[in-house]
Amino acid sequence: MEWIMYVSVAVIAIGFTVLVAFLSKTLSSLQVTLDNVANTLDGLEGQMRGITTETTELLHKTNLLADDIQQKSDKLNIVVTAVQDVGSSLKHFNQSVQRVSSSVTTNVEKNEDKISQVVQWSNAAMEIWDKWKTKKNTGSRTTAVNTTVK
Repeated sequence: MEWIMYVSVAVIAIGFTVLVAFLSKTLSSLQVTLDNVANTLDGLEGQMRGITTETTELLHKTNLLADDIQQKSDKLNIVVTAVQDVGSSLKHFNQSVQRVSSSVTTNVEKNEDKISQVVQWSNAAMEIWDKWKTKKNTGSRTTAVNTTVK
């Protein structure tokens, strides 16, 4: 019976040895994994520093670009205002031309009979002038012919 106790102690010792061996192997694997995680985190930290630096530079450039766009927008607003002023001036000019045109049309319609009479008198005067000119030219040719014959 004593030998059962020795066998039991031996089995316990072997079991404890196996347990320690597997535990050691597991802890060793865990150590390797934790080392890999630490290396990965170090690399990630370096990358984050790089990203932070690039992001800061990008933000600075974006702010400069936004300021430039704001300045150009302000200058463009001046041009837009000037174009609006030109449009308003053209509108007022067109309205003035329309008023003058309406006034002229109204006056022409009121004085249509007088204008018609003036046109008739002008036509009659031009006919008389043409006849007188023709008669004068015919008379001077006759005089010129008579002087060369003598």
